[in-house]
Amino acid sequence: MKEADIKAEDASKIYLLPSLFTASNLFFGFLAIIRCIQARYCTFSEEASASFYTQAVWLVTLAGISDSLDGRVARLGGKESLFGKEFDSIADAVSFGVAPALMVFFMILSPTEQFPFFRQVGWIFGFIYLLCAGVRLARFNVITHPLLPKSEQDKNSHDFHGLPVPAAAGAIVSLVLVLNKYDLKALSLALPPLMLLIAWLMVSNIRYPSFKKVDWNTQAKWGSFIFGIAIIALFTLLEELAMAVIFLGYIFFGMARHVVRSRKAKLLKCQR
Repeated sequence: MKEADIKAEDASKIYLLPSLFTASNLFFGFLAIIRCIQARYCTFSEEASASFYTQAVWLVTLAGISDSLDGRVARLGGKESLFGKEFDSIADAVSFGVAPALMVFFMILSPTEQFPFFRQVGWIFGFIYLLCAGVRLARFNVITHPLLPKSEQDKNSHDFHGLPVPAAAGAIVSLVLVLNKYDLKALSLALPPLMLLIAWLMVSNIRYPSFKKVDWNTQAKWGSFIFGIAIIALFTLLEELAMAVIFLGYIFFGMARHVVRSRKAKLLKCQR
């Protein structure tokens, strides 16, 4: 058998356990889309509509948990494959692309009936977000393709190029959760501009830290350990708000770190 045939055979293998987690990701994303549609066309009450949106948020969260587990399970068992990577991207496009875009699209229609502008162009915001999510996923698959050469910086780096799609979706749905929990639907007009910012961050070259290498053997400094305990305490105290704070903190941390690193690089250039 030729080497090319062996590679093609390895790439097409479907490993059961990682694929089940990816399928769960897709399943929860599909359910989230159904809940968004039910929330938009719910005729019972505003409380029932808000409940459907809340369910959609937790379904996207479950999709995120499944997404984080499929890769870990594949790496632990040495069962990574190109099929699994492509399947994962398709599931991510549904759960973290379509579902959040539809959620925001429906939410800006209902409370803004007095603003015809948003009723007419609301779909554009959702599509731009979905487009950037698709581009981000495709770029990730290309950059991490095993047959493509990698620079020394990329080999030694544990960072993502651009905001990860699950983190982008997490920021959006966590804000939807806060808006529903505290009945702040009037502030949903702030979601479209935030969605555009997040869309740009996904396709940007700003690096974001990856936690894929974190496992039971990972050692942490005292500062990192205390920070982890603080996050757990934050969830306990703030509940729904904690989720939004963590995702938004991750987004703006990456932006701030990029600015600091860019300034340092310019200073080094000037000194030379």
